[in-house]
Amino acid sequence: MTETLKKILFPIVTLVIILFVWDWTILLFHVPNYLVPRPWTVISALTSGYIIEGNLWPQLAYTCESVVLGYVMGCAVGICVGALLAESRLLEIFTYPIVVAFKSTPKVALAPLVMVWCGFGIESKIVMVALVCFFPLFVNTFVGLRQTNQDQIDLMRVYAATKSHIFMNVKLPSALDMIFAGLQISIVMALIGAIVAEFVASSQGLGYVISSNSVDLHLGTMFAAILSLSLLGVIGNTLVRHLQLKLVFWGGEAQQDSVVIGTA
Repeated sequence: MTETLKKILFPIVTLVIILFVWDWTILLFHVPNYLVPRPWTVISALTSGYIIEGNLWPQLAYTCESVVLGYVMGCAVGICVGALLAESRLLEIFTYPIVVAFKSTPKVALAPLVMVWCGFGIESKIVMVALVCFFPLFVNTFVGLRQTNQDQIDLMRVYAATKSHIFMNVKLPSALDMIFAGLQISIVMALIGAIVAEFVASSQGLGYVISSNSVDLHLGTMFAAILSLSLLGVIGNTLVRHLQLKLVFWGGEAQQDSVVIGTA
């Protein structure tokens, strides 16, 4: 059996076991449907929402748009600011304490303010996602660049390499593992930011589906929306890992996994 087939088949087997245990536990302990739905109820809600009625597709698209745009903006700014502060000691002295203080502020507490400043449309959701994605990339980029092997930098300086050349050919490749770890962490943070913003004020999105159906205790639809969010996270994480394996080909998959676990 090939490694690729194992990576696909083994998680499917685990999922089937989880569904079986889930259904068996509900039947054994007589758990009412308004507390925990049976797996078949959730599957029925997924089928109805995406195949029969299709009413979940617009909500999924709305959440995806805010997640993708906010993720790209937040990660890009986080990498740039982290690189600037890592390369400039003076800039670090002036701004790092302020950035850390802002980082310590719970982003959930900022959600109502973001709604007031940016309105109740998708713009506020994008800003919220960008805020929560900024800090993992900022910290990981800053730490990754500062952890570059000093002997390699000194060797480049001996050969009269410019500062930009050292940054692009020594520091940045050395920090890529940390940067990609931040990108993977930010996928989860992006989903959290989007859902929190949709909880606060929205008439669209998977977060709105969860909050609106909680009133009527439609747990099947709520679980369907939650599983959709989980699938988005898995797809995003897989894409980032694939890109990491292509770009950081010298690190190895096991080393990259350890970097993510250690950073998280």
